[in-house]
Amino acid sequence: MNSLQFCDIEAPAPQYEDVAAEYQEINRKWDEAADPAARVAVIQQWDVLRRRLQTWQSLVQLKFNQDTRNEDYKKARDYADELRPKLLELDVAWKRKLVASPHRRELVRRFGPQVFALWEADVMTYDPAIEQEMVREAKLEAEYVELLASAKLMFRGEQYNLSEIVKFREDPDRQTRHDAEQVRWSWFAKHRTELDRIYDELVKLRTHMAVKLGFDNYVGLGYKRMCRVDYGQGDVEVFRRAVREHVVPLAVELRQRQAKDLNLDELMFWDSSLHDARGNPAPQGDHDWMLNQAQAMFDELGSGLGEFFRMMNESGLLDLKNREGKAGGGFCTGFPTYGVPFVFANFNGTKGDVEVFTHEMGHAFQCYQSRNLPLTDYLWPTYESCEIHSMGLEFLTWPHMEKFFGADAERFRRTHLIQSILFLPYGVAVDHFQHLVYAAPEATPEDRHRFWQEMERAYLPWLRYGDMPHVSEGGFWQFQRHIYLHPFYYIDYTLALTCALQFWLRAKRDFNEAMNAYVALCGRGGEAPFQELAASAGLTSPFVEGCLKEVVSHARQALNV
Repeated sequence: MNSLQFCDIEAPAPQYEDVAAEYQEINRKWDEAADPAARVAVIQQWDVLRRRLQTWQSLVQLKFNQDTRNEDYKKARDYADELRPKLLELDVAWKRKLVASPHRRELVRRFGPQVFALWEADVMTYDPAIEQEMVREAKLEAEYVELLASAKLMFRGEQYNLSEIVKFREDPDRQTRHDAEQVRWSWFAKHRTELDRIYDELVKLRTHMAVKLGFDNYVGLGYKRMCRVDYGQGDVEVFRRAVREHVVPLAVELRQRQAKDLNLDELMFWDSSLHDARGNPAPQGDHDWMLNQAQAMFDELGSGLGEFFRMMNESGLLDLKNREGKAGGGFCTGFPTYGVPFVFANFNGTKGDVEVFTHEMGHAFQCYQSRNLPLTDYLWPTYESCEIHSMGLEFLTWPHMEKFFGADAERFRRTHLIQSILFLPYGVAVDHFQHLVYAAPEATPEDRHRFWQEMERAYLPWLRYGDMPHVSEGGFWQFQRHIYLHPFYYIDYTLALTCALQFWLRAKRDFNEAMNAYVALCGRGGEAPFQELAASAGLTSPFVEGCLKEVVSHARQALNV
């Protein structure tokens, strides 16, 4: 295992002239390469360069998220944002050369066909003509992150940030839930003009880039940016219809039963995160206790997870504590030059800490298992495949939840399954919303809030907002970072969850078989497209007719609905 410390990771900021010179040298060597071995050596030299640049970009982004107030980190991010299009131009020009190479067949035999599908998608997403738009896009995204990280919410005499205050959504006292949510969404209402302006600029900017690149609108460019190479918009529409047909009715029943279990005449928005009148199960210790319990859990799971987690913890590759100025949310990134991932989260004392932690550790384990694959392109799969690893580990750790929740572990498992089913309609609502937005880029901010209300009626018909500001006017979507930062990255969670639920079912029948399939899938990284990777792990594609219906049927049985 790696003895590296996070503080030892270095990634000096590159200078454009130096990188351009390296690309010039790579091109020269390629042109002079006389045999397959020489050509492979050139690609390997290029890959070393890419790993170095990716490590630098990951480190810059991570440090900015760790402290959005740090001026040095902001300057480093600004520099990276401005340099990124220039580096992308060098990268795309080289990929264009490889895609058109007379030696393509030889390279496919060596590296597989998936990398050429990825390179072809990349070639379609960039041209020097959109350089300035890309710089502006990055700055708007940073503005959104900083705005949310700056929130200071006063609630009952204490100050909270947006990551902290959400813990009150699970408070057993209904008035506390209501009042905390009112404070939270009053902040969004106060900043609605800024949030609308940032998103409006992003939508118009992305549309402008898409048109420059020859697309009708941003939808086509967005799919290419996501490197969706084995399914398209039509497949996604079919899946969304299946969610409306098979999942929404079950979700409605689950919400009705939730109201009954909470002894409420009507389930209101501020009740939606509480699933038990006794209060949702919560971890029984603090941050350090959680890490000790996690170590014991991963040791028992085996398959190298124990050694891997010990390395992550001892090397300082976990940042899980909430603090002022830290960006919200959770994510996993990686430093390919060093061969290690990094997990970022914001613990707030709720069961979500366990869910987010196991989710991001799934990403991290896959990244580590794939670290020796021959190309940077294969270190991570495309996003919907990535999320199988994260959501899959959430379910595969179920037998060990007693370590975190004690006698409440079974309540946790039940709640986790319920929330997984309830997430599917929300996930496709976010995706459908984005399709509406980018198909009508001329829409006003008010139109977009109405679009979201349409999505709520179609996929989330149980929502009742009462006197809640902002959300009652169609503003709920503005807290969802993906919508601003990663357009069209959300259906991926629902596709992956459909696969992860299959791991849950298999683990109930034969845990060792399910675990072995999971570890093997992690080891494949991104060497194949989504549906091929899923099939290799014995999973049925969510696009196959009847797949979602079968998964939901098993969930109904497990939940006795």
